[in-house]
This record gives sequence, structure tokens and C-alpha cells, in this order.
Amino acid sequence: MRNNIVEAVMGIIVLVVAGLFLNFAFTSQQSGSNDSYNLIAHFDRIDGLNSGGDIRISGVKVGNTSKLEVNPKTFQAKVIMNIRADFKIPDDSSAEIVSEGFMGGKYIALVPGSSETYLKAGEEIAYTQSAISLEALIGKFLFNKSDDAKKDAPSK
Repeated sequence: MRNNIVEAVMGIIVLVVAGLFLNFAFTSQQSGSNDSYNLIAHFDRIDGLNSGGDIRISGVKVGNTSKLEVNPKTFQAKVIMNIRADFKIPDDSSAEIVSEGFMGGKYIALVPGSSETYLKAGEEIAYTQSAISLEALIGKFLFNKSDDAKKDAPSK
């Protein structure tokens, strides 16, 4: 009988801790969304970029991607970025998709410009650089090498 009481108390403690964790997760998610604003960027390619991915300035996270979609008229990828309110982005800034490492994921690196006017919520970053496809680079390298080998081959 005593063993059942100990198990019941431990179960209650586990449930309370789980409830506190869920409450913390919910409130921190809510507070983050109120202290931010959205910016838009268009890219030709966003290979490897995921919704919820990091937005970084000088390697420091300042936001995340909130929505990825394709513009049906231009067929460009439209990325909606959620930026922390304490970061004001100059209107001549650029956005580029870069890799975390050789096999790592992708994130958007913002490169601040020098303008004294800042982008407002809902405005677009005009200067973007799309993701570089590693497969395409390897393919170009291999095909260029084979073309060079054909040029160097003695002709008959």
C-alpha cells in the first residue's frame, strides 16, 4: 500500500513539472511574436531553407523565417522573415542564403547597409542572393574538367 502512495506522488510531481514546462513554452512563444516585425525577400532559389530557419546578422540570430511560398507570377520564392523589434534593418541591406557548414542547414544572413532610413514592417529587402547549389557546382567542375581533357587530347 505504501508503495502505491509513493508512485502516485511521483506521478503527480511529473505531471506538475510537465504542466509548468508547457506553460513556459507557450508563454515564451507568445511573447516572442509580439516583439517582432515581418520583412519580405524574394529569391530565385531557396534550396535547403526551411520555415522556422534562422535569420542572422554577423552570425547572431535576430529572427526566423515564418513563411516560404512561390510567387505564381514571377516563380520566385517569397520568404517572410520575422525580425526582432530591437533590430532596425537599413533599407539598403541585403539578404543571402548561406550554409552553416559543408553538410549543415541553410539560414538567411542579413548584411546591413549604411542607409539611415530603415525598413518598416511588411517592406521588402531589395538586394538578395539565392542559395548556391553544391550539386550544380560539382557538375560544372566535372564537366569543365572533361571539356579541358578533350581540348588537350591530341587530334588525329
